[in-house]
Amino acid sequence: MTSAPALPAQAAIDRPEPRPERGSGSGGGGRLRALDGLRILAALMVCLYHYAGKNGPVAEAWGQSPGLKFPTLSSFATYGSLGVQLFFVISGFVICMSSWGRSPGDFFRSRVARLYPAYWAAIVVVTAAAVLLPVVVRPLPLNELLVNFTMLQQPMGVDRVLGVCWTLWVEMRFYLLFAVFVVWRGVTYRQVVVFCIGWIFASVFARVAQSPLTDVLVMRDHAPYFIGGLALYLIHRYGSDLLLWGIVLTSWLLGQRYSVTALWHPGMEGDFARSPYVIQAIVTLAFVAVAAVALGWLSWANWRWLTVAGALTYPFYLLHEHLGWFAIRIMNRALHLPPQVTLVAAVATMLVLAHLLHRLVEKPFGPRLKRAMAAQAARIPLRERAG
Repeated sequence: MTSAPALPAQAAIDRPEPRPERGSGSGGGGRLRALDGLRILAALMVCLYHYAGKNGPVAEAWGQSPGLKFPTLSSFATYGSLGVQLFFVISGFVICMSSWGRSPGDFFRSRVARLYPAYWAAIVVVTAAAVLLPVVVRPLPLNELLVNFTMLQQPMGVDRVLGVCWTLWVEMRFYLLFAVFVVWRGVTYRQVVVFCIGWIFASVFARVAQSPLTDVLVMRDHAPYFIGGLALYLIHRYGSDLLLWGIVLTSWLLGQRYSVTALWHPGMEGDFARSPYVIQAIVTLAFVAVAAVALGWLSWANWRWLTVAGALTYPFYLLHEHLGWFAIRIMNRALHLPPQVTLVAAVATMLVLAHLLHRLVEKPFGPRLKRAMAAQAARIPLRERAG
C-alpha cells in the first residue's frame, strides 16, 4: 500500500535528514567557538555603552557626562546598547541547537541551572557593594530585593538590583514560548519553522492590537532577533533553502525597523545622538555575523581562548554595570587615574570578577543544581506508582 504524496505546503517545511554537522570554530566537542567570540563581543559592546555611552549613574561615577569625558569614544559607545540585539540573535541559534533531542524537563533544568546560580550570586555581590557605597547605587528595600531572586521583578513592578536583567526577562519569555510550542512536542525542522512563521505573524498582529498583555506575551519588538537566530540554526543544521532565508530576511527587515524606532533619538543637549542608519548597519551586521557562523564561514575561529571568553560572558554581563560604576568612581575620583586607564582597568576588573564567579559559582553549583532537579524528577514516577 503506497503512502499518499505530501501536500506542497507540507513538503515545503518537511526536511527528513539533517546534513552532517559542519564545524565553525569547534573543538573536539563540536562547540561553535565563533559564537563564543560573538557573545563576548556583544557583552563588551553593552559594557562600553554603560561606561561611556550614556548619562545617569555612570556620569555621577565619572563626575561628569561621559560625552564630555570621552568626546570621540562616546559617539561610538552609545551604539553599544545594540549588543543586546546581537545577544538575542545568538540566543535563538543556541537555544534551538541545545534543545534538539531534549525533553521539556531536560530543557527546563538546563535553563534553570544555566541562569540562576550566577544570577543569585550577582544579586548578593551587587547588593553588598550598594550597602558599602550607596552613593553610586542605593540598596533596595528587603521586600524588593527578595523578589529579585525570582527573576520576575519586572512584571511585578519591582526595581531591579541588576540593571541589565531586563534582558533576562525577555529571554525567559522566549524560553517559555519555545518550550510550549516546540520542545513540548519534540524539536524538529517542521516544528521550528511553523513556530517561526507563527511568531512573525503574532508579533505583527500584536502591534495592530496595541494590547499591553499581548505585547508582553509576544514580545513584538524582540521577536525578530530570536526568530532570525532559530532559522539560522536550521540553515546550519540542514543547509540553505529559500524558506529559511525568507524567514531570516523577514526577521531582519522587522528587526531593523524596531531597533530604529526604539533606539533612535536626537540626543539630550547634544550628547549621545544616534543615527538611524548606523543602527540599521549594526543590526544588519548582527544577522550577518551569526549567518557567517551558520554557513561555516568562521570555521577558522578555532582558538581555545574563545571558549574561555564565552564562559565569562554571562557572569561578566551580570556584574559589569553597577560594579563597574563602583570601580570607575574609586579609580578615577579617589585614586585619580586618567580616564582612559580607568576605563580599561574597570573592564579588566569586571572580567576578573566574572572569572571568579564562573569558577566559584557557575562551574560547581550549576551542574549540582541540574543533577538535583533530575534526581527529584526521577522519583516522581516512583511516588505515583506507590500512591
